[in-house]
Amino acid sequence: MWSLETLGRVRLSRYFYMREFLYSEIANFHGLQNIPDDPDLAIENGQAFCAALLDPLEETFGRVAVRSGYRSATLNRFGNENGLNCARNDYPQECHIWDRGRGEEAIAGASVVIPWFADHYAGGRDWRDLAWWLHDHLPYSELWFFPKLCAFNISWRPEPWRMISSYIAPRGTLLRRGAAPGEGPSERRARYADFPAFRGLAGP
Repeated sequence: MWSLETLGRVRLSRYFYMREFLYSEIANFHGLQNIPDDPDLAIENGQAFCAALLDPLEETFGRVAVRSGYRSATLNRFGNENGLNCARNDYPQECHIWDRGRGEEAIAGASVVIPWFADHYAGGRDWRDLAWWLHDHLPYSELWFFPKLCAFNISWRPEPWRMISSYIAPRGTLLRRGAAPGEGPSERRARYADFPAFRGLAGP
């Protein structure tokens, strides 16, 4: 039996604990709970997500700000039914419900902001510079970019889909599942030549 306090103390990776992913503005405003139905599965998938994707981001760029992390199925359904920018629970790319699948069906993700890049983006930097850096350095599954702060959804799966989409101009799909990038390696590298040197991690 997990208490909420104990669940929040669970360390998911070198830099992240479960507590920072449980915060929900939707839940707070509407007086709802955001507690996993299956805490063990949420932790398992959350650990894989953070170790593979968020830890290298934090190590490379400094602090990664979590905008929206885990959502229970009940909370996510409420958000979708009330027009609060939550996808349907059965939408294949819904990555916030970490405890809905195991094995090949596992998925976990979050909406995050990289303050280092947000500053550059505020000065007119192209979101695709970051998108292609992520593509070339991390085993992400899906990326969705948003206009405010250049926040983006980043998701993990055991077998990544490697898809990139954006609500920032040029809107639409930058990279379809199974497709090759439209820009070559040298062209992509030129976009992010001034980025900090990549620092990956072997584990917590």
